[in-house]
Amino acid sequence: MSISRIALGLTDRLLRAAAALLAAVVGLYSAYALWDNARVYTAADDVRADMLRLKPDHETDGGASFAELRAVNGDVRAWLTLDGTAIDYPVLQGTDNMTYLNRDVYGRFALAGSIFLDVDCDADFSGRYSLLYGHHMADGTMFASISGYKQQWYYDAHPSFYLYTNEGTYRVDLFAGLIVPGEHEVFNTSFSDETLSRFISQSTFNAGRGVPTGRIVGMCTCSYEADNYRFVVLGEMTLLTEGNEP
Repeated sequence: MSISRIALGLTDRLLRAAAALLAAVVGLYSAYALWDNARVYTAADDVRADMLRLKPDHETDGGASFAELRAVNGDVRAWLTLDGTAIDYPVLQGTDNMTYLNRDVYGRFALAGSIFLDVDCDADFSGRYSLLYGHHMADGTMFASISGYKQQWYYDAHPSFYLYTNEGTYRVDLFAGLIVPGEHEVFNTSFSDETLSRFISQSTFNAGRGVPTGRIVGMCTCSYEADNYRFVVLGEMTLLTEGNEP
């Protein structure tokens, strides 16, 4: 057997071994990624299940008080519920908008983060505009489901959500959904009637509502039409009951 054939055979065996090693590494990494994703989602689900026992109830007097919620974390500002979806979470507000980006209600690191109120908004939702943020999680949790408002049928099925605060319980009637870049006027703290009218005309759904005159709540999450895009839905607050303290 010639030296060249021996060398070719050795090279072939080395290449096969390298390919097998690479396949093993890829397999191990894929298994780890799946395990890690499952761990992230399981942790978020565990926190949500634990917190649901402290959820206020706008239909009965059996819900938790905000004293109980704030005993868990003094940064709790409200509870947000969008019936028929996965959105059923406490709302927090940190010292800046990074505080709860990757931290759960217990203050522990969590990739899923928390639903949080913009630091520049009034803690009691008394300002003209209150903006909430949440991750777009691949398993449909946090604020992923608001992407459904890019379609009319989804709005028709879910035209409003509930916001439980220390001051009272509100129904928030949605009037616009906007696909916007990360730098957009929807992230300002105040709007003119002209701006709101334009938002309504650009909305992904038709709510059949006029320009709101009351306080507004926005929900924001990532969108993937282009780099650094967001999807924001806007609604008007209507007071249902006053006060949630016992």
